[in-house]
Amino acid sequence: MNILPYVAEIIHRTEESEDIFTLHIRLKDKAMQKSYRFQPGQFNMLYLHGVGEIPISIASDPDDQEHISHTIRAVGRVSRAMKQLQAGDQVGLRGPYGRGWPLQQVEGKDIVIATGGLGCAPVVAVINYVARRREQYGRLVIMQGVKHSKDLLWRDCYDNWAKMPNTQVLLAADVAGANWPFATGRISQLLDQAAFDVNNAAVMMCGPEGMMIGTTKDLTQRGLAESAIWLSMERNMKCAVGHCGHCQFGKDFVCKDGPVFCYADIKERLSVRGL
Repeated sequence: MNILPYVAEIIHRTEESEDIFTLHIRLKDKAMQKSYRFQPGQFNMLYLHGVGEIPISIASDPDDQEHISHTIRAVGRVSRAMKQLQAGDQVGLRGPYGRGWPLQQVEGKDIVIATGGLGCAPVVAVINYVARRREQYGRLVIMQGVKHSKDLLWRDCYDNWAKMPNTQVLLAADVAGANWPFATGRISQLLDQAAFDVNNAAVMMCGPEGMMIGTTKDLTQRGLAESAIWLSMERNMKCAVGHCGHCQFGKDFVCKDGPVFCYADIKERLSVRGL
């Protein structure tokens, strides 16, 4: 983990939608390329000279030495400026930061991925990780809910994931457009179709807080232990090392104690105003 940013070059970029893009970058320093390691669920701080710095989840696989991928939505000053970057341009990178998903801890279990809205980047690395190590885990269930069917990202990825052995992909949209072949409604409705062992599963979830609270309540009512549910929390992270206080979440700081938390540890804080 570095405090000052290292120089990274954009190898190529992928346009995911009108305002969402993925930057695939590589550290310029050869020694850093070899030593850089992260856990799925961690994030980097990406810096654009003269503009600013933002926290972005890492979407690529930890064993991918060719590039580090970050999917970004152009919603603020820094992210909109980054939208203009092309292959060959440079950014600063410091990280990785935070606590990732407990993938070693849950080996042998069914893995359930539940995401809502556009906030699915933190679990893409989990899917890639499990896909490359399929024999280490049980059934993989991927559930994604979006507000409108046109908001669905990575459609080709979902198609490819659905072809993997022992894998189930379930998609839903609150508002379904023409030719939408999947479910209509909220992500909680997909649980009726999800096939996993409630007594031997780990759920990893990210998205709007209200969606995560509702889905967690449904899961526990079905018998899943609170300690088997993990959430990726979003807060306004600035320094990434717990000094500035912007991302304080009760007694914890999301940047260094999260962003991944076990539901059992934070359930009393969820939906508390001001936390």
